Amino acid sequence: MTDSTALRVSELPQNRATTFDLSPDVASLIALADELDIKTLRKLRFTGTISTKGRHDWQLSAHLGATVLQDCVVTLEPVTTRIDEKVERFFVSDFSEPDDPEVEMVADERIEQLGETIDPHAVMIEALSLLIPAYPRKDGAELEETVYSQPGVTPLRDEDTKPFAGLASLKKQLSPEDKG
Repeated sequence: MTDSTALRVSELPQNRATTFDLSPDVASLIALADELDIKTLRKLRFTGTISTKGRHDWQLSAHLGATVLQDCVVTLEPVTTRIDEKVERFFVSDFSEPDDPEVEMVADERIEQLGETIDPHAVMIEALSLLIPAYPRKDGAELEETVYSQPGVTPLRDEDTKPFAGLASLKKQLSPEDKG
């Protein structure tokens, strides 16, 4: 799914911000919901500005609003989530990755390599995909323990797999003189 919202950096004004306001139509929302593997996407809007940051870099500052309908991971009932988030990206002309993959860096996910264009639509889709809950859960929905075993075999429960679960039963088996 692509919209032609990419703006050529060479054509952006240096002395004022460029505004954008994206509100995809119903067909685009359906296609995007399918692409993001969610039930429904409503009220998607991405508004903001692109402005210079220093002499050669650019900043995209925006607000993302959307309503997302997903299945609850516990009950499979529909769960509605409202997303209202500020989104920032810094497009840096002298961006470089470290040569050594072992070098630890404090990564700022908002920083990207400046290319020939800045695409608000691509930033909108990326931000939306990161903000959609990975495991949506309906209020009050809890996973219950399910226990399976063969007939005549004591089932293994969640408590039995905890590292210190067996210590309590061993402590109970100690005689009074062993405890002292």
